[in-house]
Amino acid sequence: MTSEPRTKLLDAAVDYVVEHGLAGLSLRELAAAIGTSHRMLIYHFGSKEGLVVAVVQAVEAEQRAQLAKLRTDPDVPADRAMRLMWRRFTDPAMWPHERLFFEVYSQALQGRTGTTGLLDNIVDSWVEPIADYAVSRGVPRATALADARLAVAVCRGLLLDLLATGDRKSVDAAFDRYLALSAFSGPFGPHSAPNGPQSAKRRAGAGTLRRR
Repeated sequence: MTSEPRTKLLDAAVDYVVEHGLAGLSLRELAAAIGTSHRMLIYHFGSKEGLVVAVVQAVEAEQRAQLAKLRTDPDVPADRAMRLMWRRFTDPAMWPHERLFFEVYSQALQGRTGTTGLLDNIVDSWVEPIADYAVSRGVPRATALADARLAVAVCRGLLLDLLATGDRKSVDAAFDRYLALSAFSGPFGPHSAPNGPQSAKRRAGAGTLRRR
């Protein structure tokens, strides 16, 4: 169970690490900066790496909570919800969080001690809620899972592109292109439903082609 002292320490650590990064960071320096002790951080998080993973997971959980709010709002169409999330992801205020995410993600992929726990559900924690949303709109479960995994990969790839190049215009254009394609086969629009209006148009079009 997450204790209140641990939560307060984690909130303070999130703010500090996002602003100052990880390079050369020691637990003693972090503890002094957020008004606690090295021993308390070890007690609650086990190690510097354990704390950093907790920081990344906390930011990710907050992002998924925002997605959940949009999913349950009947007044927000699916494609609109995705655009709102993309706007949130690409807000320059979020870039320090995202740099930290990719930094720790790379460390976990290289097997750095204390960071590999980040890989647990690092994809599925996003795939599942996106797929559930698509299923609720009539998409078969297997298709919804594949489309959701593609959505996660596209968004993370484009975010990495944005952080590396700073080319917001081109990255946004690529995202818009992805949404245009996913309107026919992805999880973000009513047209993804197997019996939706676009599906009917595709079947009709296919029939026309066969008759030619």
